[in-house]
Amino acid sequence: MESQCRSEGGEEMRRILLITHTGRKAAVDVARRLTKSLQAAGIEVVAPEQEQRELAQGAESDRYGPGPSVLSAGAATGAELVVVVGGDGTILRAAEFAYEEAIPMLGLNLGHVGFLAEVESTGADAVLDAVIKRDYRVEERLVLRVRAWRENDLLWDNWALNEAAIVKQDAHGMIDVLLEIDAHPLSRWGCDGVVVATPTGSTAYTWSLGGPVVWPEVRALLVAPISAHALFSRSLVVDPNSKVALEIAPSSPGASILCDGQRAFALEPGDRVEATESGTPLYFARLREADFTDRIVAKFRLPIDGWRGRSEP
Repeated sequence: MESQCRSEGGEEMRRILLITHTGRKAAVDVARRLTKSLQAAGIEVVAPEQEQRELAQGAESDRYGPGPSVLSAGAATGAELVVVVGGDGTILRAAEFAYEEAIPMLGLNLGHVGFLAEVESTGADAVLDAVIKRDYRVEERLVLRVRAWRENDLLWDNWALNEAAIVKQDAHGMIDVLLEIDAHPLSRWGCDGVVVATPTGSTAYTWSLGGPVVWPEVRALLVAPISAHALFSRSLVVDPNSKVALEIAPSSPGASILCDGQRAFALEPGDRVEATESGTPLYFARLREADFTDRIVAKFRLPIDGWRGRSEP
């Protein structure tokens, strides 16, 4: 998974792509500090142009130095890691860079829940040390491939780390959606929408719909209706090799499909959306072996008082 580029002299030139929630002052301060320390270690730091301007603004006159370089065309290709300073929304935005170039992401949580982040806001020094020493492991996460069809024409081909959500466009009324699994019709829902999610996304949108929490190492696809008016309206867990198809009934109002809250496409009555495993994972960098159970307990502050456990014989 290690990505390298070479300088003119032949030595390795290391590069980090930095994605920051610049709307939070604390995130900007942390990003500037990381940039200065990484540059001092001989590692190039690049950032998208708008973020680079905001990080560099006023930085030359303070203790942080000039800030990262502008992310130019092809600059992400040579990056060994995407370091994200922000919350889950920032990580999902950074995933667009990481997925395209197959670069691992390492998240530093400056948001609220920050379920996708590896380290909390107090762990900036741990992130810095791990990046400089390349002291991290890489894990894979299943990604959805999402395609929208109108009759036999492919109109939209996209992907999602968390979920693809079909939602109604009009605040009034419902959309009529027919669910199909592996070319077999399963149910028809009058609903506000339908979410198809990955195990990673089971703690995001589908969590709020009462769907199951699925451990990341489990390979599966989740389907959850939104406010369905139907006798059968349970969340479903299906084989990752299955094809989940959702057809908007010809008599239904229009809808939109949204991938990870980042990329959207307008659907018309009669359109069909197909979701499958993409076959190309997205990579996360992890600093330590942390059990997913412990992560859930910590992030959602679940009550475990009184637990005694049991010693292994």
